[in-house]
Amino acid sequence: MKLMMFSKHLQTMSIAEAGRVIRDLGFEGVDLTVRPGGHVLPEDVRDGLPVAVRTLTDLGLQVPLITTAITAADEPYAADIFETASKAGVPEIKLGYWRYQGFGTFRQAMDEIARQLNGIEELARRTGVRANIHTHSGDFMSASPFIVWYWIKDRDPAAIGAYVDAGHIVVEGGVSTWKMALDLLRDRITLLAVKDMEWQQVEDSSLGKKRWVTRMVPLDRGVVPWPEVFACLREIGFDGWVSVHSEYQGSHSWRDLTVEELIEQTREDLEYLRWAMRV
Repeated sequence: MKLMMFSKHLQTMSIAEAGRVIRDLGFEGVDLTVRPGGHVLPEDVRDGLPVAVRTLTDLGLQVPLITTAITAADEPYAADIFETASKAGVPEIKLGYWRYQGFGTFRQAMDEIARQLNGIEELARRTGVRANIHTHSGDFMSASPFIVWYWIKDRDPAAIGAYVDAGHIVVEGGVSTWKMALDLLRDRITLLAVKDMEWQQVEDSSLGKKRWVTRMVPLDRGVVPWPEVFACLREIGFDGWVSVHSEYQGSHSWRDLTVEELIEQTREDLEYLRWAMRV
């Protein structure tokens, strides 16, 4: 398995500055944001992505994945992003998110997203760039890996893949469901995201008691049983790219770190991650 860093967490830096940090931390690649507010803006992708890839390549880094906000093939810039990724040699795209709109909407949304994936699959086949659905906990339609399986099981594996996020699947299925999810998706897992979380209690008068919420925490203190996760991945033969997400800024983190603190925490996370991958 090879390690890349999600560039979202270094977006206050230029691509070259972020690349040097990522290289010096010991990563082999960059998971580059190509979405609104990202390192490359969708409207600039035709010119911006090739320049970004060359900049990072010159630093000795690969760009195996770009993270986008695409949820339909006919959205503005969707075709531009796929076509430019293909020309720039980027093999994988992370799709955007479909939000769960509330109780009573789920079945209709499932069918609508399946229709949207038809167009995305066609675009992925035409360009040779695979689209990947990220498992994200909370009010997202891809929160359940079993739903992701429903969407992709009959699709071309070269066109549509499962981007499994260990932190998110463990908080959505913390006892054994995360393991069942890896078992089910085993031959469709194309990428792994690494982040960790813990549960905390906050006041919520609407419940008449405290509510449990998740917060991002360092890899050595969260709920994910990392050695067990990597044992499962080895058993199914996964040897793809692993994207490290240092989600340590803002209210969803256990602490709101400065960029400098985030870089040092990432260094500590990498030390733990490398241990967990080999035990």
